[in-house]
Amino acid sequence: MPASPALLLLLALGAIAVLVLLVTWRKMNGFLALFLASLVVGIGAGIPPLAVLKHFQDGLGATMGGIAAVIALGAMLGKLLAESGAAQVLAERFSAFFGPARVGWCVAALAISVGLVTWFAVGLLLLLPVIVTLSHQTRRPFLLLALPLLSFLSVMHGLMPPHPGPVAAIAALGANTGAVLGWGFLIGLPTAAIAGPWFARLAVQHLAIDPPAPASPPPSDRPRPSFATTLSLVCLPIGLMMLASAAELRLPADHNLRHILTTLGHPVFALTLAVLAASFLFQRTCRFTRAEILAFTEQSVAGIGTALLVVAAGGGFARVLKEAGVASALANLAGALHLPPLIFGWLVAACIRVATGSATVAITTASGLLAPLVIADPTIHREMLVLAIGCGSLFLSHLNDGGFWIVKESLGLTVGQTLRTWTVTETLLGLVGLAAVLAVDALI
Repeated sequence: MPASPALLLLLALGAIAVLVLLVTWRKMNGFLALFLASLVVGIGAGIPPLAVLKHFQDGLGATMGGIAAVIALGAMLGKLLAESGAAQVLAERFSAFFGPARVGWCVAALAISVGLVTWFAVGLLLLLPVIVTLSHQTRRPFLLLALPLLSFLSVMHGLMPPHPGPVAAIAALGANTGAVLGWGFLIGLPTAAIAGPWFARLAVQHLAIDPPAPASPPPSDRPRPSFATTLSLVCLPIGLMMLASAAELRLPADHNLRHILTTLGHPVFALTLAVLAASFLFQRTCRFTRAEILAFTEQSVAGIGTALLVVAAGGGFARVLKEAGVASALANLAGALHLPPLIFGWLVAACIRVATGSATVAITTASGLLAPLVIADPTIHREMLVLAIGCGSLFLSHLNDGGFWIVKESLGLTVGQTLRTWTVTETLLGLVGLAAVLAVDALI
């Protein structure tokens, strides 16, 4: 007999509480804790244990298939940038341009330009060596730079096309892509500034986080790559993804050039080309041997093995929550409250985000649920609804979100520190973003 919606919600809350206790109090391995929490939800919802195991494995495999290559290639590129001194070159040039007093603007500019066309995880792995170097050079607290980076990357992912969630919402609700981009910048950038730089100033007063150790600088007799070479390598995958996005928006589906550009612009292909180019250029410029290049790439992959497994387990936990009916129960609860369309869209997306851990799933599901409402009521501002749903999809990232574990492992945080920094940042993005959307909608 299927569990009641109230019981499902209680089970989900209980499983999350158990998960937090196992990881923080019992110091249990994250993968094992996520699997045990999945069993609690699944069996409590009436799913046979073997079926829970299958759902967990399916979610783990789907998550691993979607992120493993991207994270591994991003880690390789980041390691090569760090070991060659390229990250230091980039940090020095940007720091000199903006000035030490405006290093926050430097981080925001990097995050916006990279995050607009890349996945969140790709942007984080590309820019993390630069942020670490900037933190050491300017002696600024690490969180003061890391949280703005996370907030601006997250806003780009949740609100701005060509990211998959906003694109799906635009298609489902019949919104205008250019208008969503324009309003997204107007609403998203101030929202990210509050959730990132402003919150970071509060966070550093209560948390002292040591930055990851920067790579050892290359020997003085080994030349560093030029700024132009470094910038070209960072821009190569970004440019390919941007061309792919432009082709999808402008060229017919059967156009040969579109097929070529979308293939080259796929994150896996784009990052592979960037890693190959970096290996070749750094071997010539920095006089690395082939054995050294191989060692750097192997070290980078070895260092993220545990992170990959835990992130994938988060996907397994999210799949069990979905199959148990938690996401549907939350969406039905939001629908029963009879709220205004923008708040209703935000709440549905936020509930699904909390239940499944996926911003993209939250956006696509919520926009599909609200599509009939938009057709029935032409007075609804479709672009504002897209942005409200996008803000809801960012709300309250916690232990069932792959991004939570990527941030934790990349920044070297504990689970408790990640909850107090990343989770609060995402929650602020969701709440402040909704307030900004409602204010702009009232004005226009």
